[in-house]
This record gives sequence, C-alpha cells and structure tokens, in this order.
Amino acid sequence: MTLLRQILLGAALLAALGGYLWLTHRQLINAEARAITAEQFARDAKSELAANEEGEHIVTVYVDRVRVVREVGATITKEIPVYVTAQADARCIVPLGFARVHDAAATAVLPAPPGSTDAQPSGLALSTVAGTLVDNYTTCHGTSAQLTALQDWVRANTAPGSKP
Repeated sequence: MTLLRQILLGAALLAALGGYLWLTHRQLINAEARAITAEQFARDAKSELAANEEGEHIVTVYVDRVRVVREVGATITKEIPVYVTAQADARCIVPLGFARVHDAAATAVLPAPPGSTDAQPSGLALSTVAGTLVDNYTTCHGTSAQLTALQDWVRANTAPGSKP
C-alpha cells in the first residue's frame, strides 16, 4: 500500500472515529436533557400529590368539624324544653319589637322605626326564640369552620412569597 493510501485510510478512520464521538456526545447530551426533564416531572408530580393529600386532609378535618358543630346544635335543640320549660314559655311574653329587631339582625337590614305595637306580644314562645338562636349559632359555627378550612387550604397550596 502506498503512503498516500495509508494517509487517506488513516484520515478516514479518524473522521469515522470523530463522527462516532460526535454522535455519542449528542446522544449523551440528549439523554441528560431527558433525565433533567424526567426529574422535574417527578418533583412536580410529588408536589402535586402532597398538595392533594394535604387538601384531602383539610377537607376531612372540615367535614368532621361541621359534623360535630351540627351534632352539638341538634343536641342543644333537643335540650331546649329542659332549659326553657312550658311554664317559662307561659310567663315570658316575647314582644313584637324583639322579633322585629331579631329579624332585622338576621337579614342585616335596619328595622323600621319603633312604633306603639312593638310592646305587644309577638305570639312567639320563648322556646321558639331559643330554637332560632341555637339554629343561628349552629350555622355561624359551621360557617366559621368552613372559613377556617378554606384558609388552611389556601395556606397549604400557596408557596411562601408567591401570590395566590
């Protein structure tokens, strides 16, 4: 073999080796990029799973709180006749003015100006007033538990320093 052929063969082998190394390098870079993407995907999935589990925990706690609030309210309602007896109902006259003020407070609307009829009996028994108050407070405590759960959920799903 002539020297020129040997040089050309050597150059071709070097070119083939260079091409192989370049191709292997590109495959390595692509594999690293895919690995980085997969790691980021895994981190995101793990964060989402943790957030979902925290959200489920918060919902469970909220449902339990509301259930307890409703059970306590129902128990108190059952006990009204023990604390507000029929004799107390007969002795206590709930004036119409009280009923108007209570209804105005429940609807967040100012009552009409007081009149001469406000002192008259409303026809409501004291035990009925007690039942209404228990229902109102039970609803209030249930709403409070719902708001607390919502605040907990927002805190759990908002990264520190980010805007919700």
